[in-house]
This record gives sequence, C-alpha cells and structure tokens, in this order.
Amino acid sequence: MSLFSAQTSIRKALANAVMLVTALCLSLSISISTYLDVKEQKALIVDKITLLAEIIAYNAQVTVLFDDNETEAERLKLFESVPMIKNVHIYAIDELSNKPKFFSSFNAIRTPPVPIKVNNIDELLEPQFKNKAIELIKPIVYEGNTIGYAYVRGDLERLNQYINKKIFIDILLTLFVLVIVYFVSRRIQKRIANPIDNLSNLLQDVSRNHNYETRAQKTNVDEINQLANSLNIMLARTQKQIERHENDKQEIKQLNQSLEEKVNQRTIALREANQELLNTLERMHQYQNQIVENEKMASLGQMVAGVAHEVNTPIGLGITGSTLLRDKLAEINSLFEQKTLTSAHLKRFIDDGIENLDLIYRNLNRAAELVSSFKKVAVNQDVEMSTKINLHDLLSDVIMSMRSEIQYRNPKIIINCNSNFSIETKSGPLQQVLQQLLSNSVIHGFTDDIGNEVRFDVERNESSLIIDYYDNGIGVDKSIKKRIFDPFVTTKRGEGGSGLGMHLVYNLVTQALGGTIVYDELNQEGVHFIITLPLHEGDM
Repeated sequence: MSLFSAQTSIRKALANAVMLVTALCLSLSISISTYLDVKEQKALIVDKITLLAEIIAYNAQVTVLFDDNETEAERLKLFESVPMIKNVHIYAIDELSNKPKFFSSFNAIRTPPVPIKVNNIDELLEPQFKNKAIELIKPIVYEGNTIGYAYVRGDLERLNQYINKKIFIDILLTLFVLVIVYFVSRRIQKRIANPIDNLSNLLQDVSRNHNYETRAQKTNVDEINQLANSLNIMLARTQKQIERHENDKQEIKQLNQSLEEKVNQRTIALREANQELLNTLERMHQYQNQIVENEKMASLGQMVAGVAHEVNTPIGLGITGSTLLRDKLAEINSLFEQKTLTSAHLKRFIDDGIENLDLIYRNLNRAAELVSSFKKVAVNQDVEMSTKINLHDLLSDVIMSMRSEIQYRNPKIIINCNSNFSIETKSGPLQQVLQQLLSNSVIHGFTDDIGNEVRFDVERNESSLIIDYYDNGIGVDKSIKKRIFDPFVTTKRGEGGSGLGMHLVYNLVTQALGGTIVYDELNQEGVHFIITLPLHEGDM
C-alpha cells in the first residue's frame, strides 16, 4: 500500500512496478515448474522401485517355496550393480503361525542394515518416503496364494542433489532476468519521463515569465504528444485571449475613459465566475469518479466476503477431519510403543481413518470446486479480447459466486438456456452486467425472503443473442422509469445507493459488448430487461 500511497516520481514508480511484476511472475513460474518437476521425478522413482520390487518378489517365488535362503541371498547380491537399491528383505509365511518371518536379506556396500519390517507390511504396501529413502513391500504370490513378502528400500540422494541443483540454477536465472529487466526499465524511464520533465519545465516557465508564445515539442510517445498538443492549443487560445483583451482595453479607453474602471471590474468578476464554474465542474467530476471507485470497491468487498463464506465451511470441516485423524494416529502410535496394539485397535483405527479421510477429501474437493467457479467469474474485465464462452455455464458460475450475497432474500433462480449455447464475446463485462442485475433485484426489488423469483430466458436468431432478465419484485418507481440508465438515478439515496449501477450496465452492454439493453416499461410485475448481443461467425 505504501508503494502507491507515498509520494514518488514517475521514474521510481515505473521501475518499481516493472521489477515487482517481473519478480512475482518469475517466482510464481519457477516455483510451479520446480514443484511439478520434483513431483514428476518422485513419480519416476516410485515407478522404478515398484518395478524392482515386483521383479524381486517374482524371482523369490521358488526359493521361498523350497526354503532355499542361500540361493536367494546369492541372487540378491546381483543388486549391488543397482545404485538405487540399498536394502532388500525377503519374508516367508510361517506354516504354523501363518505370520511372516525373516527369510533372507541384502545390504548395499557401506549401507547399514535396517530393522525387520514384518510389523509394517500393511503400511508399506504403498511406497513411503522416509528419512531420505523410499520403502516398499510387495507380496510374493504363487498360484494365487501369498507365500511371503519382498521389502525394498531405495536411496533418494540423487533426487535431493537434483532438487538442489535445479533450485541453484533457478536462482541464477532469476537474478539474470532481473538484471536485464532493470536495465530495460531504466531505458523505458528515460523514454517516458524525459518528455514529461520537458512539459513540466515548459509549464513552469509559462507560470513564472508569462511566456505564452512558447510551444511544447513533439515526442516519441503518442499520449504525451496528445497532452502537448492540448497544451499548445491552450497556450495559443490564452495568448489570443490576452491579445484580444488588451485591444479591447485600448479601444474602451479611447472611446470612454470614464468607463474604464467599471469595465475592468466587470471583467474581473466575469473571470472569477468562470473560474468558480470550472472549479465546480472539476469537483463534480472528482466526486463522480470517487463514487464510481467506491462502487467498485464495494462490489469487490461483497465478492471477497462471498468467497470467504463459501470456502470457509468445507475448509473448516477438512481441518476438523485432519485433527481427528492426527489424534487417532497418536493414539495408535502410543498403543504400538506400549506393545498393547491389538487387531481390534488397528481395525478401529483403519475404519476411523477411512471415515476421516473421506470427510477431508469431500470437503477439500468441494472447496476446490468453489474456487474453480470463483476463478471463472473473477476474470480481468479490462481485457478487451473476445473469447468463446458457454452461456449456460457462465450463468451458473455467476449465480454460484453471488450465492452468499443473495441468499438472505432466498430467490428461486430459473435458467432457460440451451446448455450448448456459445457466443464469442467479452466474458468480463458480460459477467459484471449479470452480477449487477442480480444485485439490483436483491437490494431494490425484493422486500422479504418469501416467494422471490429471478428468471433468465436466452434465445437467438440469425444475427443476435437475446437475454431476457425477469424478477417478480416491486418493480421500478414510475418517477425514474424513463431515466433508469442515467447516472446517479436511485431510490436508495442516503441508504448506500449510488445510482451508478444501471448506468454502468448500460455502458458495458453498449460500449464493451457492442449490444443494446432495453427496460420493458409495459411489464406488469417486477422488472424485465432485454439484452441483445451481436453474433459472430462460429457462434452456436
């Protein structure tokens, strides 16, 4: 906030903005790339250790079946040529107790042996990353019967080296790009700031010396050229006005010397009145801009509140489930350490764990769906490119994003739209139009939460798409029906209404979307707006 609120120069602001945006983009892209790369490397390691474990389990069928642990030990020594394999255990099923027992093992050179894992078979049936190593157990199956288990422990040192190397390279690349961006931003500074400095110096000279004959020179920046041209026109008009005034003064002095003082007084009064009028108009424009900004910030606040309300519940339930699962895990670990763990404890832990994981998955998946819906709605409305959008999906996403804002009126929302309707248009302005119409119905149209209804009817003809918007609220006051799209027209003056909502809708439809919007004054119940949007080739 201080970067934009503190007083600064264009040069510093431009450099800071370019460097900040570049740094954020680089950090985000490199972080995502590193995460995906490490994830892919881990997946490759899991596939490799799984394949090796399956090979070991398959080869151990005969030796386990005939209780030939010496042959199995010799075969396992062949894995010395596989750097990834550090420890291998073969467990056989005891015929009397029907429990796994140690059969044979292999330890790589300079690798200490690991404890027997017969009590962790269920846990290690899926690959587990522990203490810079990956562990996996595969059953040894012969003719459909499990006769033993193969435990494999692999090394992750190469993965860690790869991660460190990639992070180092990413940091060097980031620094290199930031240095290049810094020098580019310095050049852009000079290209933009120097012409502005020249205009500032020119205005200071005019202010001090009243040199209205001077003119601003052309630059290589179009916007500054427009400003310079406007300034030159103002200086030329000012100069002519001064010259004309001097001539008038001389003529009046010659015709009637006695009226000179009176004429001068009236001229001064006229100037003051003109200046006061200009100041009033300027203040009015400032107030209008401030109200528009306040309206935007209020809409943003409502949207953020809605997102927080919708996402908070599934995330809270997910946190509750994870806390319960952690407590159960601590309880089962305590029983294990005290050597009082029974199959009933383990069965209850597994059942509770599955139930808690299902709770966590359902709620996190719900939160992900909500975030995905909000992302579809919260697009950048300043982008002027048209994209092909599905009208039915767009309407559903807008309604979901505003559910927390409109639920206190409990409206029934009906969408009569073919699920295959697509149109090439600017999704951001169209979403804002739909949100504003829904917000107006809730705030201005409905007085309670009983029997409220909103309906979207979408149709198309050969050249246009027509969206009919209805609600069954109290309708629009007769005094403002003719002026409903004018700025500052509202029945909620002093109650939070700015009167800019429908004016904004009208501008978005007619200017940003290139269509038309009409209020049906003949409608007897509630409101009826008719939005017509042009179709393009390829629209369905």
